[in-house]
Amino acid sequence: MLPAHLQELPAPSPAAIEVSEALSALISAEIGRAGGFLSFARYMELALYAPGLGYYSAGSAKLGEAGDFVTAPELSPFFGRCIARQASELLDQGIGDIVELGGGSGALAVELLAALEATGTLPERYTIVELSADLKARQHARIREAAPRLADRVRWADALPGPLEAFVVANEVLDAVPAHLIETHEDGVDEVGVTVHGARRFEYAKRPAQGELLQAARALGLPPGYRTEINLASRKLVKTLTENVTRGALLFVDYGFPAAELYHPQRSTGTLMCHYRHRAHDDPFAVPGLQDITAHVDFTAVAEAALEGGASVLGYTSQAQFLINCGITDLLSGTPAEDARTYAPLASQAQKLLSPAEMGELFKAIAVGRGVALPLAGFARGDRTHTL
Repeated sequence: MLPAHLQELPAPSPAAIEVSEALSALISAEIGRAGGFLSFARYMELALYAPGLGYYSAGSAKLGEAGDFVTAPELSPFFGRCIARQASELLDQGIGDIVELGGGSGALAVELLAALEATGTLPERYTIVELSADLKARQHARIREAAPRLADRVRWADALPGPLEAFVVANEVLDAVPAHLIETHEDGVDEVGVTVHGARRFEYAKRPAQGELLQAARALGLPPGYRTEINLASRKLVKTLTENVTRGALLFVDYGFPAAELYHPQRSTGTLMCHYRHRAHDDPFAVPGLQDITAHVDFTAVAEAALEGGASVLGYTSQAQFLINCGITDLLSGTPAEDARTYAPLASQAQKLLSPAEMGELFKAIAVGRGVALPLAGFARGDRTHTL
């Protein structure tokens, strides 16, 4: 089942293989109905979100040591506590609600709510927008176990409620929004999609890019021979979100770059990446439904979409600078260094969040919104909005 470059990793269980094969059959059938070519964005959407079969819709473990990758909230409680400091500033301005997009394991909600409770600034409502029934159940169980006194304050939704005044948090959400693939050549731009070869083995295929995708690709001014991702869906998502939040801020934390850096000549093969059992690789067809598929975020496009939605950019910086601004070093200093057994793992966690060689520089934080006092705490120093 696993391709050669993943053979040294744990093989999927028979049940997982069955799910993957069912998903492959579903995708193959859709490719057939589409005439033999499916956009990569649609393939990615099915691979990740097909009901009951997609990576985020089926029941396999995804986060943590037993899963395929680790996100910042699972890595360290400091991440959620720093987000709480930013949230507290907005709640003090009369923003009553917090909305989390894609709640993951529930770790961020637990730490954020507990930290706000400690400072007496709990939101009126905490809504988790989650499309996966499996993840929703896991979030509910974790919150009930870790913070039962706060569980009744949390509710779940399938879409962002609106219009509303809120602080919206989205950690590692935009990277998993289905993206299109394009490739430039001397005569124009091709859309890179998916076709079927043999017994449901998926392969890349090309056709001339058209419409909105072609327009977006041309706007980048890429040289011939350049292959990359363009995420039209994430632009629409950000625009819709900013239109729904009539007052407040939306905070996106994810890995990516401004357009000038993302579409640099050194990234002429794109940033598409898959995650299976903590191994990063670039084969989206390896184990459909059993691996995450992501692409780096174009933060310039995020900013432009927010402006189209009537919002403003409230700040943009590296994850490290955002967390420092929100007091991560103060949180770490709250544990005496002499208590090595407690301090050492916390310091190691903070290092991974802050180090340029880990998450500190690759991950960025951008806030957009309207009707709030500036500067926001997370962007008070080291703001890079001018680079967008």
